[in-house]
Amino acid sequence: MPDPSCKTLLLVYYSTTGATRQMIEEVARGAGNEAGVRVRLLTASEAGPDDVLAADGYVFATPENLAAIAGLMKDFFDRCYYPALDRINGRPYAALICAGSDGSNAARQVARIATGWRLRDIAPPLIVCTRAQTPEEILAPKHVPPADLLRGEELGAAFAAGLAMGAF
Repeated sequence: MPDPSCKTLLLVYYSTTGATRQMIEEVARGAGNEAGVRVRLLTASEAGPDDVLAADGYVFATPENLAAIAGLMKDFFDRCYYPALDRINGRPYAALICAGSDGSNAARQVARIATGWRLRDIAPPLIVCTRAQTPEEILAPKHVPPADLLRGEELGAAFAAGLAMGAF
């Protein structure tokens, strides 16, 4: 039987070329070192309303595709939005965006959805720019620089610490 005092941090992501996956895995690694916090890492297609309802906090991670969140991430929000509406108010969240140049529009989309859910952002969106601009660069597998990976790990550690001590 799970420990009722243990908090659950749900990490939901979609990754096309590997950058978002690398970043969310670092978030998970940073969060996983905090006692009293259970980290659940699920792809957008695996996660559902029950996962959202069972969590105490969230990190939503997506690539920015055509100036928007990825389609499968949108599908996750579409499937979970109404079942969770008015049932997760006030819970903390953070957003992670991997983009070729900007990422701000995808970050705004996640923020609007989170506002509808009445979630509380605990950090500015973490946007990683790959600078991929040509079709070949955009579609190529990505390797995130160590400095950006560290930012992901730090986000996870800070989020988990805040959950564990009841700050969020």
